Amino acid sequence: MIRPVDFKFNEQTAGNNKFQVASTETNVQSLALNEFDGFVDLLRKNDVDVTVVDDILQPETPDSIFPNNWVSFHDDGSVFLYPMFSENRRLERRNEILEGLKDKFKVNHISDISFYEQQHAFLEGTGSMVLDRVNKIAYACLSVRTDEEVLNNFCMLTGYHPIAFQAIDVSRFPIYHTNVMMCIGDNFAVICMESIPNPDEKGKVALSLINSGKEIIEISLDQMNRFAGNMLQVENNKGEHLLVMSEQAYLSLNAEQIAKLEKYSIIIYAPIYTIEKNGGGSARCMLAEIHLPLK
Repeated sequence: MIRPVDFKFNEQTAGNNKFQVASTETNVQSLALNEFDGFVDLLRKNDVDVTVVDDILQPETPDSIFPNNWVSFHDDGSVFLYPMFSENRRLERRNEILEGLKDKFKVNHISDISFYEQQHAFLEGTGSMVLDRVNKIAYACLSVRTDEEVLNNFCMLTGYHPIAFQAIDVSRFPIYHTNVMMCIGDNFAVICMESIPNPDEKGKVALSLINSGKEIIEISLDQMNRFAGNMLQVENNKGEHLLVMSEQAYLSLNAEQIAKLEKYSIIIYAPIYTIEKNGGGSARCMLAEIHLPLK
């Protein structure tokens, strides 16, 4: 997790992230910092091992609080660096962060596919892709930030099977990141099926989830807009499965959905309204989960 020093509404990302809304408050950074620290405290109180890296003022990176878009970590010791749509987000890729992780984790190989930026083709990490790491499936709704060629290259390099589809919001605008409309857990999947307009693609996604042993828990477009798709299942130091989400997301769920989710995980949630509003991302976006082997 990246602790922000200059969090604010990012003009460069707002054009295709319809979840972003510029705040009227003048103290957005201090509000976001309090939310961030509270979120970290919640995770640690629930025995989650959290590595926090302080952001730096220069270069200016207003969205650095969402590190899962530029980097992903894998259990074979590989690290992937991704091509980012916004020029100021490309500055978030910091080698010193990766070097610092080497004190605790084994890094065997770094694959940098950010060169696709020169071709104006993008794949923003585990925002663009929702990875079923056990079954090696990469789900991706295509958008200006999620290019199918780059997706296929990632899958070729990693042995994942790509499942690409179109997803739209209530105004029929393409959803910018897959991880706002779906979440993959060990034995379940939270997904806004309503956002996939093509029946064949909807069926392809559903069949893949069912065949890989997932119970499908559907959310509505309204719940998606309140970040109910932006969850992440993690394992704590006790071996317990936790499902991490924002307070806004949790409050949007109905009793039946909560009961289904609680069969698989302990639900924990944090109030991160300032971050969600100005950044257009939520709890899952703030977590770059480290699957690297320990040293």
